[in-house]
Amino acid sequence: MTTTAEQAFAAINEGDSITGTSFQPTRETIKRFAEASLDFNPLHFDDNFMDGDFGKTNFGGVIMHGMQNFALITRTLTDWLMERGGYHRRLETKWLKPVKPNDTITPTATVSEKRETDKGRWVLFDISVSNQNGDRVAVGQAMAEFPDTLPIRS
Repeated sequence: MTTTAEQAFAAINEGDSITGTSFQPTRETIKRFAEASLDFNPLHFDDNFMDGDFGKTNFGGVIMHGMQNFALITRTLTDWLMERGGYHRRLETKWLKPVKPNDTITPTATVSEKRETDKGRWVLFDISVSNQNGDRVAVGQAMAEFPDTLPIRS
């Protein structure tokens, strides 16, 4: 049986929630992300650099790259959307708290709105990333499109 993106879109409801895979950054994963992104800012590596205050902020040690949160959210959306014939089109985020090595963060995306226009079918998501204590470390909004092309199999 072939399911089209239109049918998959129809099956999505406002309030549906997606929970992504949890991630625990380590100094090694932070190092590998820096090598891939070419972002070698000392706040990700240097304990002495991170020992002090930065204006009104004290991070209390090295922190994970904010873009690693972004990558985790993107993976969550893409994994869920691709099997339904949807495509991740936009993501806007705000970092609320730093993520430190050995924290465990988990992304969630909740369908906040569905829209059909003359040019397509769209799903809007509210995004949240929380740490092991239930503190939100990032929030944002995302958008996905369900085009008519490329049927999917179920």
